[in-house]
Amino acid sequence: MQAGLVVLCLAYVLSQFFRAFLAVLTADLGRDIGATPEDLAFASGLWFLVFAAMQIPVGWALDRVGPRLSSAIPLLVGGAGGAAMFAVATNPLHISLAMGLIGVGCAPVLMASYFIFAREFSPARFATLAAVMLGAGSVGNLIASYPTALAVEWVGWRATMWGLATISAVIATGIWFTVRDPQRVEAEQKGSLLDLLKEPALWAILPLMLVAYAPSGALRGLWAGPYLRDIFALDTSQIGQATLVMGTAMIAGTFAYGPLDRILNTRKWVIFGGNALSLAALILLILWIESAVWISVLLLAIVGFTGASFPVIMAHGRAFIPPHLVGRGVTLLNLFGIGGVGLAQFATGRIHAAATGIGPTAPYAAIFGFFAVTLGIGCVIYLFSRDSMD
Repeated sequence: MQAGLVVLCLAYVLSQFFRAFLAVLTADLGRDIGATPEDLAFASGLWFLVFAAMQIPVGWALDRVGPRLSSAIPLLVGGAGGAAMFAVATNPLHISLAMGLIGVGCAPVLMASYFIFAREFSPARFATLAAVMLGAGSVGNLIASYPTALAVEWVGWRATMWGLATISAVIATGIWFTVRDPQRVEAEQKGSLLDLLKEPALWAILPLMLVAYAPSGALRGLWAGPYLRDIFALDTSQIGQATLVMGTAMIAGTFAYGPLDRILNTRKWVIFGGNALSLAALILLILWIESAVWISVLLLAIVGFTGASFPVIMAHGRAFIPPHLVGRGVTLLNLFGIGGVGLAQFATGRIHAAATGIGPTAPYAAIFGFFAVTLGIGCVIYLFSRDSMD
């Protein structure tokens, strides 16, 4: 099982990479195939929405088939195939189709490991294990920043994508040979997503799950690039360095959140406090939107750090999910978390287009404002949630 989890972690590195690398390709894709920020926002949003939609069949497959088959085949076909399609893209539509296919490939990876954690380890360790997997896999977020910018400068973005297609195929093969399916829960096999939605305790958690990851995921995944380019005239290499800072903060935040629920003996207030700080950073980004590049990078890093509450929210919701529905339960939570970023990317793409022409800072102030408002609403609803500790 340890070898399988290591390979799943490598697959999750790819998943984190693919959701974040477009930010450093903004200028290159615009120059070579005419892709605008709105086109890339659509492509990024499609990745997240396809990823989210896949959580329903993935949850069923985890409970019925197991994590080995559920993750190896989609990563081989979707991850490797989508990266290859990206490498030969000649227009923005090809980029969107490739990103959608990559979303299919990445969709089962994290949930396969969470499924194993839920079945093979004690509930009290779930949040910490989930945070460790998320934090270790987030190395992909770092690779998608400055290292990717260097690779694009050295060999071009097409050769870089061919390399990623090869790596995806190798890791998918590794999953097939190393992951061991946990023993199935034979009792009480009947159940569905509707049974989960009948649990009132989840109603106050799911709205925050929908909006908590969206600011850091969308800003790091795309909007940090156009923002720093348009407002501060940063080039590809400099954007890569700035997003590296934000990506590092996201990893640090993941590891920081992991044990806090056990240290403070509360999940609810750890989650609420972190997201309240993220809301404050978004408001400051609006107020100081063009003050200085270092201030903006610092605030983006704070959004990344405080927005890393995903594994603790997952653990909070996991506490109310029965054992025979663990696969569908964790994928339902993930559907909201990832789907929220996809919806946000579609919305912010339209917001950017609508505000363009008003002033150079207007599109980005509107985007930051959108994230601040939605996160604030999610936090208010979350106040009515019931705390849980295993």
